[in-house]
Amino acid sequence: MGPLIFARLYALKSLWTLIGCRSAGRALVRALGSTDEGKRTVAGMLLVRGGKRAEPLVAEAIRRREHLPIVVLIAGDIGATSLASELRHLTMDPDPDVARAAHDALEILTTDQR
Repeated sequence: MGPLIFARLYALKSLWTLIGCRSAGRALVRALGSTDEGKRTVAGMLLVRGGKRAEPLVAEAIRRREHLPIVVLIAGDIGATSLASELRHLTMDPDPDVARAAHDALEILTTDQR
């Protein structure tokens, strides 16, 4: 991942978190589907750093089945307890990677609540 891509991702995170630009947040979610592993990793970290602010973006991505299972893991990492029902449903997903990610996310949520 080049420095320009890195800078773009941080600019998107700033637009999203500082002024509430939802389209910038959605661009971070789209970056989770990049073929560049570094870009995917940074986008995921920035979404997690957004905390609860990322919850609506994550919920939307889950409904659209975008970039599962990483989005499901992000749901757990940000403590998205409001998505627990969707995560429970995804534990029975035919895609074993999605089902495992949903199980792991629920485990994170349960651990965080203790």
